[in-house]
Amino acid sequence: MSQTRRLQVLRAIVQDYVATSEPVGSRSLLERHALGVSAATVRNDMAALEEEGLIAAPHTSAGRIPTDAGYRLFVDQLSEIKPLSPAERAAIREFLTGAVDLDDIVDRTVRLLSGLTQQVAVMQYPSLTRSCVRHIELVPIGGPRLMVVLIVTTGRVEQRVVDAGRDLDQGEGEGLVFTLRGSLNTLAAGRPFAEVAAGLGSLSDSFAPADRSAVEAVARALSEMVVEEREERVVVAGTSHLARAGGDFPLTLGPVLEALEEHVVLLGLLDALHGDPVRPSDADVVSVRIGHELSHAGLVSTSVVSTGYGAGPDHVAGLGVVGPTRMDYPTTMAAVRAVAAYVSRQLGG
Repeated sequence: MSQTRRLQVLRAIVQDYVATSEPVGSRSLLERHALGVSAATVRNDMAALEEEGLIAAPHTSAGRIPTDAGYRLFVDQLSEIKPLSPAERAAIREFLTGAVDLDDIVDRTVRLLSGLTQQVAVMQYPSLTRSCVRHIELVPIGGPRLMVVLIVTTGRVEQRVVDAGRDLDQGEGEGLVFTLRGSLNTLAAGRPFAEVAAGLGSLSDSFAPADRSAVEAVARALSEMVVEEREERVVVAGTSHLARAGGDFPLTLGPVLEALEEHVVLLGLLDALHGDPVRPSDADVVSVRIGHELSHAGLVSTSVVSTGYGAGPDHVAGLGVVGPTRMDYPTTMAAVRAVAAYVSRQLGG
């Protein structure tokens, strides 16, 4: 049997099964696809694919459906991710450019991705541990009180109010705020949190003794912001799509829904993308995990298509979709990659 023809038959079976949700027989393959061979040849090819564990017969049906291994081979053989249409790209751009802050970006993204793919969309909030400082602002708010504002490359904004121990509204106080703001941004702008935290300890050494207590108060507040451990967050949208695909789950939706409620599980799936060996040289790699490749028992009847996003070359978090293994992989992969690219541009400002 020709290897090329075997892949052609497998591709046709996957495409037909995704489109119809019905087991695929040799007759329908010949009717829908220009395979250029006889029915007997197609049956022989299907028998060989079944022997290799790439397709299987559900119950007593004469047709065949792809197995997890069949889907995996199909995805691995995709030479490129099919591009979205200009209309789809315009819709993504228009929908996301109206976002007003990070929370709005995340909310819009999961709703958009769920709508584009008709799957469950999942998005991880940007992790502060993978973030860099964009800018630090100091705002006097009366007397000795100073608001310290940390703006992160991922779009997050953190703030603290500190007591500088001296009047900052005029004269020397205003000059100190101006000088300290410049020193902080020279130290921190564009640098990872770990580097910033290391440099804050000696910041006051470059200031006059009379100013050091105020500088140290600001440095302590910033240190808390950049080293404080934060609960990772993940947002989910579109679980109702699973109900419409109920036939794709052999027993019940219960285990899938329970897994989606466990944010630790979802974070693990998205975090696993970083360092994914599938195509590590690709900056915008889209990872596909199918069925039993997923470590959580509740998700063995699903596939996860995910990628990373960020304001620069490094990913700061992940996003993707969860759906049944009977999924339109090329379209889903294209949507995930395109949405992640636009989110990254939004965060990059």
